[in-house]
Parts: sequence; structure tokens; C-alpha cells
Amino acid sequence: MLSGRALALAVLAWSFLKVTVRRLFDGPSGIALFHENYDADRLPPLSPAERAALPGFSRCIACGRCDLGEAERIAASRGAYPGLMAVVLASSRSMPDFDAAALALAHVPEEVLADKERICPTGVPFRELARFVRTKARAEAKPEPAGALPAAGPGGGPAALALVASVAPPPGELDPSTADRAAPEAM
Repeated sequence: MLSGRALALAVLAWSFLKVTVRRLFDGPSGIALFHENYDADRLPPLSPAERAALPGFSRCIACGRCDLGEAERIAASRGAYPGLMAVVLASSRSMPDFDAAALALAHVPEEVLADKERICPTGVPFRELARFVRTKARAEAKPEPAGALPAAGPGGGPAALALVASVAPPPGELDPSTADRAAPEAM
């Protein structure tokens, strides 16, 4: 029986042999394996140019300057557009739901994005980010998984939020310490 360093080397050698044989005779690798692993999660691969652009999208410091003057567009979107800052933060911090981000950005004209770039203290490239999001939304548009609520239309958007709100317990059913925080106007 092996122990210590000899056992570790034997396990490492066995693992190396398995990986080598699997690579020679098994299925997909590279981009095909990426698609196999992540298509269900709707995470698209990124080109080298897109990866290089991501740090610029992530410069947002959540100052809110880009949301100034956006009240009319936010209201007109009926819940699809929460404001440019929220869209930028959601679109640049992780792989977002590109369809939802593109739907939100549809409410912001290109010239407004250009104006917002000029007032952004960190120089977030809003137009480039919007193009990236729209491209990914179109390229990766796939049917929703069974049982999932669609992003827009019947069962989605503000109506879905109203459904969630209607399921939440009223403040009176919460314990007293949270009821005071949840509905101070009821007191």
C-alpha cells in the first residue's frame, strides 16, 4: 500500500492518464464544450475584443448622474427600464440577462447615450455597452426553459412583479420587529 508522497504521485499520474485518454477519444472541447456547458444558462462566449471592452463597461461607480432626466423614460417603460445606472451595473458586473438589458436599453436613444457619456465622471462607454448588450441579446436569443416566466408579455414585466407582491405576507402577519420596519405608516 502506498502512502504519503508516493500515493499523491500515483493519484496524479492516474488523473493525468485519464484526462489524456479522455481528450483523445471523448467528445467536444473548446468552444463546443463551452456551448455544451453554458447554453442552458444562456451565457454566450466572448470574443477577445469583447473581453477587452468589459473593463470599460465596469468603470461605473454608481454615482447616479446618468439617471438625471430619465424619469419620463423610466415611467414610459412600465417597468422595463429602471434607469441607465441600474442597466449599466447589471450589464457590466456579471453575465446578465442580455434580453432584459436590451429591452431596457430600447428606451434610451443613441443621442441620449452619447450625452450620458459626456457627463459620466468615469467615462463609461454607454453606446459601446448598448451595442454589446444588443448584439449578445440577438445572438443568444433562445427559447425560455420550460416553466420559466418570459421577460416580457403575458406573465412577465410589471404583472409578474405584481404577482410576487401579492404573494408577500401583509405586515400584520410578520413578527412585530419586522412589521414595524415593513409598514411604519400603519402605526
